[in-house]
Amino acid sequence: MQILILMMWVAAGINFAPSLTTVHMADHPKSLSDFDFVMLVGDSGVGKTCLLVRFKDGAFLAGSFISTVGIDFRNKVMTIDAVKVKLQIWDTAGQERFRSVTHAYYRDAHALLLLYDVTNKASFDNIRAWLTEIHEYAQQDVVVMLLGNKADSTHDRLVKREEGEKLAKEFGVPFMETSAKSGLNVELAFTAVAKELKHRTMKEPDEPKFQLQEYVDKEMRTVGCCRS
Repeated sequence: MQILILMMWVAAGINFAPSLTTVHMADHPKSLSDFDFVMLVGDSGVGKTCLLVRFKDGAFLAGSFISTVGIDFRNKVMTIDAVKVKLQIWDTAGQERFRSVTHAYYRDAHALLLLYDVTNKASFDNIRAWLTEIHEYAQQDVVVMLLGNKADSTHDRLVKREEGEKLAKEFGVPFMETSAKSGLNVELAFTAVAKELKHRTMKEPDEPKFQLQEYVDKEMRTVGCCRS
């Protein structure tokens, strides 16, 4: 009911910035500090929900699909180097009318997975605007990773991998291509982020900084350029 009321306010044009406890209901964890918050952002239709479902449930949402309204979330516990890392993953609406809701969550996110659709050039062109928004609303040290999703759609591809790599280097963020349909690199994307977050929390003073992109590149080479 809380989410429904919130969406009605947003649809009416009310700029309402919810707290975490306002939007999330009874299954929200009692201790927020136990969780690392990972946010999926990007244009509507780039596959954020499908990516989350693939990661959480190992399934693909085939057929017709209704766009996310406002904010949804899933919890998943990962074992990273024998340490339990608890992720709460927020799936956000890409439509402009829900952007004020999304803004309210940026400041609490520990990591952001920014998606574009390799078959949709406009979603790629809008990445600069998304990165500007992240810079404005998110924490300064938030982990950001750029994902070119729907990489399985080879015949419909409009954005080359090299274009994604170039843009990621320009903004200094890690990059990989993924496919929620085939599972390509989905687990790797979340594992890499979880490793970065775990390293930040448990890093020893003399321990070298975790290099997220180097880890991703190494893992992809290990399995021969892809991982599902």
